[in-house]
Amino acid sequence: MQPMEHELDVRGARCPVPYVRARALVGSLAPGDVLRVLTTDPEARVDLAALAADEHLAVAVVQARGVWTISLRR
Repeated sequence: MQPMEHELDVRGARCPVPYVRARALVGSLAPGDVLRVLTTDPEARVDLAALAADEHLAVAVVQARGVWTISLRR
């Protein structure tokens, strides 16, 4: 089975919304799958990095034009 990429767009939402919505999805990630979270809340970086640590996920963060893209890979 090919790894899948999922996108969660929570731009405009403030924490804890990005964390809560991402947390609801990470349990369904298969090995190799990626969840890309798009957010405008810089605090989401901290919360989603903690989620990644708790769930043993790789995390990558990129910021461009006021949008943070936080990738969580199982």
